[in-house]
Amino acid sequence: MSDVIALVFDFDDTLASDSTSGFLESIGVDTASFWKDDVDPLLSRQDWDPVPAYLYQMIRLSQGGKHGLITQQRLQDWGARLELHEGVPTLFQRLRAAVRAEQPQVQLEFYLISSGIGDVVRSTPIAHEFTEIWASEFVYGENGGIDFPRRIVSFTDKTRYLFHIQKGIIGRDFRNKPFEVNRKVPEDRLRVPFDQMVFVGDGYTDIPCFSLIRRAGGFAFGVWDPKHRDKRSRAWGFIEEGRVSNLNQARYSEEAELYQWLEEAVTSLAGRIALKSRVYRG
Repeated sequence: MSDVIALVFDFDDTLASDSTSGFLESIGVDTASFWKDDVDPLLSRQDWDPVPAYLYQMIRLSQGGKHGLITQQRLQDWGARLELHEGVPTLFQRLRAAVRAEQPQVQLEFYLISSGIGDVVRSTPIAHEFTEIWASEFVYGENGGIDFPRRIVSFTDKTRYLFHIQKGIIGRDFRNKPFEVNRKVPEDRLRVPFDQMVFVGDGYTDIPCFSLIRRAGGFAFGVWDPKHRDKRSRAWGFIEEGRVSNLNQARYSEEAELYQWLEEAVTSLAGRIALKSRVYRG
């Protein structure tokens, strides 16, 4: 029996405002023009996938020279000073304490799966809270600037990492073994079954994860950034389509409704695990 709960987060617009747009703004880029005039034509006219499209245009922007090279250090510096949503810095400690108080034998782990840039999210003050972080990555050229995408995380790519969590294919030992995720693991040997997962996300790239976890009996929460009310209608569509269990503003303070739902989800899963354990042992 598995006694682990996995709480999996998206990052941009879920735990913080759009970190890529924020970074581009910080180096003087007109972000409205970047997304509308540079990225959107690749999607509408050339059938690009959205994530490689924006990574490609960032590389072109870096090589163009107008705003300086986009280096690993510049991305890391931005991540370190990125403002997180309300309540996020203490969220993890509070949820761990809630599970520990209910079922001390159950372990709560946190994971991050993002289409954003890994060097940004790994530099945030909360990076240490996650057992594993998966995000889009760059190769850096001889001049130090971004040169080529090394990893692209988009749409169903995100579900791949849910299978990593499910099978326990995490940590340093598996970093250079990308095909391990295809290894068949007996159901009774799964480290974190999907019905012991909670997924929190805001965007279209999260839909496959929403569907997979909800269908398996876990919880999927849709959120929208209260600083950008225009994104609420997109998030509401997830409710109408039955993609998520609930929809709330991305606020995580103790009195916030989203936090209270998350606490209820992880403590109820802990109780379910404890009950299954007693039944399993007879």
